[in-house]
Amino acid sequence: MRRLLWPGFAGLVSAALGVSTGQLVATVINQQSGPLYAVGAMVVDATPARVKEFAVRTAGTYDKPLLLLGIGGAVALVAAVLGIVAARRRWVGPTGFAALGGLGVVAALTRPGASGLDVIPALVSTIVAGAVLVGMLRAAPPTGSVGRTGVLNRRAFLGGVAIVVTTAGAAAGSQILGGAAARTRDRVRLPRPARPAPALPAGLAPGFVTPNADFYRVDTALSVPRVDADRWTLSVGGMVDKPFALSFDDLLRQPMVEEYVTLNCVSNEVGGPYVGTAKWLGVPLAALLRRAGVHAGADQIVARSVDGMTIGTPTATVLDTGTTPGTQQALLCVGMNGEPLPLEHGFPVRMLTPGVYGYAGSGKWITHIELSTFDAFDAYWVRRGYAARAPVKTASRIDRPGPFARLAAGPVTVAGVAWAQGRGIAAVEVQVDDGAWEPATLLPEPNLDTWIQWTHRWQARPGQHSLRVRAVDGSGTGQPGERANPFPDGATGWHTVAVTVA
Repeated sequence: MRRLLWPGFAGLVSAALGVSTGQLVATVINQQSGPLYAVGAMVVDATPARVKEFAVRTAGTYDKPLLLLGIGGAVALVAAVLGIVAARRRWVGPTGFAALGGLGVVAALTRPGASGLDVIPALVSTIVAGAVLVGMLRAAPPTGSVGRTGVLNRRAFLGGVAIVVTTAGAAAGSQILGGAAARTRDRVRLPRPARPAPALPAGLAPGFVTPNADFYRVDTALSVPRVDADRWTLSVGGMVDKPFALSFDDLLRQPMVEEYVTLNCVSNEVGGPYVGTAKWLGVPLAALLRRAGVHAGADQIVARSVDGMTIGTPTATVLDTGTTPGTQQALLCVGMNGEPLPLEHGFPVRMLTPGVYGYAGSGKWITHIELSTFDAFDAYWVRRGYAARAPVKTASRIDRPGPFARLAAGPVTVAGVAWAQGRGIAAVEVQVDDGAWEPATLLPEPNLDTWIQWTHRWQARPGQHSLRVRAVDGSGTGQPGERANPFPDGATGWHTVAVTVA
């Protein structure tokens, strides 16, 4: 067993140094081309939609770190085995790392918008890992000396130092790259909107606006894209008469509007957390489309992100937003709750389309807008089985009391939110156990594209109880009670909370 320690350790050190070096090189070329990120993104793309839903539902925002940890663990296991086998057959080590590097090359080249330079990090990882393994095996302790004091420990210490130094270098390089994006964000001075958002009505409960730090994040980016606003450009093309491009400064000079809009993810389960309301600042997208001159028949807007994500939005939806009283316009957003977009929410520019789920109208870190057709192109999530057109369904949620809460008998305030973008909420009803549905009190509604807060006074009696909520939208249509999973076009069902009254 002791004879296996050094070659196994050598394999681990070699892989760690190789991957860390590749990640460091990627910070200079393209952060998304780092071996771990590229392979991870390929795994995400190949994962069935229902498995992704399970991952989001189970792990929440930890899904990406867990995926990277799993890939790293698999590489470590393979590297240790390569080291052990290579102790007898030296050619196995470099060959095995070459195979792993080949996987990284394929992953990098299959990313949208990839260039030849994106293979360099994986190639560097392969060369470094193979060279280090050969060198460490040549420097292996003499037979029978592995257990002597200081021999393995000294080499292990030096190997550990090398891992720490290289990994720290990769992390530092990533921070430098991310720091450049953060610095440009810090320099941004948002312009005054030509049309400010109306003041929120009096009588709203705390929490109507979701702080940026608490706003949900669901996307496929394993590392947050770090975009330098000074170098960012947006191109508008495809089926248009006059394609054009804008720099970030050009966009800031356009007339801006400010709106309160609720955004929610199609992955949101009944009663789930992936929904929030913010005050957004941006340029009306319809105005830019009219400037470009959209061709007849161009029924889809394809937004492309710097990380390769594609979002498909019905053209008519964008052109129609804001035309009905009480509804808001689709925007190219530069601000969120009074500050430039946070990096993780799309800095420098994201798209926001009220009335549709995020995957169908709210791409982040976008750099291209292309007019196309639904027949000609399937966006990322549509290729994975999600609906091409995804209007937000009527939904409601109980926020207070929380699940399995223990309450004192007597008056209890039941409260939550409901939303039906573009239609508004006409009524909310609450049911206790199997009793009659009782009307809740609706708080003021700023516009038809935000959620609405509601409260209900319940005289709680001792025992175990189920609280249930449903909503009726502005068209008079009731929220469906039948439970349906988020895939492929959004969840349905009445949110139910179990509580115990002492």
